[in-house]
Amino acid sequence: MPHARFRRQRVALLSVTLWKRRLVFLFGAIVVSLASVAFARAADGAGAFFQFWSGELPYLPLVVTPLGYAFCAWCVAKYFPGAQGSGIPQAIAARATRDLDHRQRLLGLRVAVGKVLLTTVALAVGASVGREGPTVQIGASVMLIAASFAGIAHQRGFVLAGAAAGIAAAFNTPLAGVVFAIEEMARAFERRITGLVITAVLVAGVTSLALLGSYQYFGGVASHLGEPRQWLAVPVCGLVGGVLGGLFSRGVIGLTFAREGVFGRLKARPFLFAAGCGLLVAALGLVTAGFATGSGYDQTREVLEGEGLLPWYYGLAKLLTTLVSSACGIAGGLFSPSLAVGASLAALVEPILPAMPLGALGILAMVAYFAGVVQAPLTAFVIVYEMTSDTRMVVPLMATSLIAAGVSRLVSAEPLYHTLARGFTPRAVAEERQREKTEA
Repeated sequence: MPHARFRRQRVALLSVTLWKRRLVFLFGAIVVSLASVAFARAADGAGAFFQFWSGELPYLPLVVTPLGYAFCAWCVAKYFPGAQGSGIPQAIAARATRDLDHRQRLLGLRVAVGKVLLTTVALAVGASVGREGPTVQIGASVMLIAASFAGIAHQRGFVLAGAAAGIAAAFNTPLAGVVFAIEEMARAFERRITGLVITAVLVAGVTSLALLGSYQYFGGVASHLGEPRQWLAVPVCGLVGGVLGGLFSRGVIGLTFAREGVFGRLKARPFLFAAGCGLLVAALGLVTAGFATGSGYDQTREVLEGEGLLPWYYGLAKLLTTLVSSACGIAGGLFSPSLAVGASLAALVEPILPAMPLGALGILAMVAYFAGVVQAPLTAFVIVYEMTSDTRMVVPLMATSLIAAGVSRLVSAEPLYHTLARGFTPRAVAEERQREKTEA
């Protein structure tokens, strides 16, 4: 037995084929990080560009945003099918399918390029979307291309590793990448591919660190629950965030798969439907001083830094604009907007939680809503904790996340991303194409 083990180890060390695969894997992880950093810069620049021109001409979004939504939806349908939405459902579906051609269509080079371009355009016209979900699809695409180049038949581990590296690079949260891969993408612990995931996250994290330096997504947020009565915020935020997050998930699922009724008839004309969604986003953006448009990052950071709460209806408006943006056929994720919605919901619960530190309340409301949307409490907890890194908030964040995810499951029994992934199975895609031909 020891002799056989030694022989296997020697083969693993000296095999040219294995070293080729390892080098391709490491190169792919580096490319994931480089692509993530470049995409982040482009997305942030697009968001800043929208803030600039909409600030100078506040009513112009009523025209530009609907046109931008229609243009993005048209580009997805015409040139980049599979690039719509956040990209996480596509990565889940690609990992699950055994159809290699279909996997390439969901995570190919064309889809990755389209994801970058169209998410950037969407942010430039004020869409309530984020870049983090698309980074998952981009990371999975890069690693799938690397696996194909190296002639690796078992590609599912590479897809999972690319998705994890994408999350880690998007938020600068390495642990969150690993937890996301296990809890959300795989839905189980798989010993065989855990090493791949950790290695990809490590390489992507080191590369990102070398390019951007050490930083936290929302900066250092120093706030905690100092008095026993302040712990009431944990169940309150968990309940409110879980209910609203579950309602959001049900709304996205219902609108995405609507084929009958009012929304079914509206979606029969997808580009007009997208334009109408863009008009709604622009109108709510005017009402909320721009909070309902874009990623909502700046306003969220102000809440977490304790500079004051937003008006109570801002969060509900942001929830609505993110819902229609997620289901109208344009490219863009919902992580950043969901974090913004969560932080702004602190204004809803603040009246019943007197003397509560605003920063701590914002963080708890954020993790509650986010956990309610994705129904992945560990992922939500780790992402928010790594973005703030205040050790005194570990237990409150974890408890709030668990409560919110449990409440959300009572409101929406089906998890958002895995339900949306059903729309990207080979059969579902074929049926959708046939339906479009029939309607045309």
